[in-house]
Amino acid sequence: MLDVAGHAPLRPGARTALLEAFDQGWADPRRLYAEGRRARLLLDGAREALAAELGARPDEVDLLPSHTLALHNAVLGVARGRRRVGADVVVPTVERAAIQHAAELAAARGGGRVQPVGVDRLGRVDADELVTLARTAGTALTVLQHANGEVGTCQPVEAVHAALRGTGVPLVVDVGASTGHLAPPAGGDVLVADAGDWGGPPLGVTVTRTGVRRSPDWPEDDDRWSPGGVPVPLALAAAVALQEAAADRDRADAHRRALVDEVRRRVAATVPDVQVVGDPVDRLPHVVTFSCLYVEGEAIVDALDRAGLGVGSGSACTSSSLEPSHVLAAMGALTQGNVRLSLPADVTTDAVRRFCDVLPGAVAAVRASLGA
Repeated sequence: MLDVAGHAPLRPGARTALLEAFDQGWADPRRLYAEGRRARLLLDGAREALAAELGARPDEVDLLPSHTLALHNAVLGVARGRRRVGADVVVPTVERAAIQHAAELAAARGGGRVQPVGVDRLGRVDADELVTLARTAGTALTVLQHANGEVGTCQPVEAVHAALRGTGVPLVVDVGASTGHLAPPAGGDVLVADAGDWGGPPLGVTVTRTGVRRSPDWPEDDDRWSPGGVPVPLALAAAVALQEAAADRDRADAHRRALVDEVRRRVAATVPDVQVVGDPVDRLPHVVTFSCLYVEGEAIVDALDRAGLGVGSGSACTSSSLEPSHVLAAMGALTQGNVRLSLPADVTTDAVRRFCDVLPGAVAAVRASLGA
């Protein structure tokens, strides 16, 4: 498997913690009897571990059932907390669909607008334009991903956050594609992470820095920020998985970065009419995307799948729709014949080199079947 974006295999330590917590942390952590208190201790320990890895305090960490829901709640909650200031939301054009949809809803509810920010050919946001729009009267919040999960390009989070300091405009940072692979960004008022991406169970993790105004945009619940809470075993497994990922990060970075460099070189050299996209240096260590002219991405995905190679196509955040990538379109890149690799931490060199060996013939066969 060469595409594990958002759904990486469960790490060994996380699997052990998950099974143990099903025995020890099954109770409702809000209950006062012994089993409930034990579950609460496990939940608090998981929150503390996640906070330590994300550079936060435990009371700044909220857990939600999914990354998508965490993104929705972050945007809607911050927008509602800032509703007296305005309802405009500044959104780069390469953000996840979940962010874009939440921004549209938040702006529409408040009578505001979504203010799009363009990117360059590498997929990097125009920081000056973003900051200028964010400083405009009526802006509720701005969002910016730490790194793009489809093309790998890192964004200038720290610089943007520094430029916004003192304006009162909060910066919501999607760290779903980068947590566990890169060190967390130093900037950002709200961080939203995805445990499924670093080898934990599907779980959303939100860090809200002290002083950021948020207001729930959903019905009242005992758990203000995560209605209904999350299962304690999932929280503990997510924390253990992140600790494992962080401990292994330097090795995994060097290993996968070298393999991605090899893929970029070999694809460009062996596949005619191909465009390899994203920043070749300032990027995620495990993501590479390219597009092939004259064919559809799903046809290549199918051909490679029959060869035992699992890869992705389309937008990483909307891959089930098999629609042309809005990320590539925003970059002015070729959206046709898109193939995406998101390498797991334990990917082997042989698997990646086999992909490079098989790909040219697979693309040629698909093109031939179409008469291209």
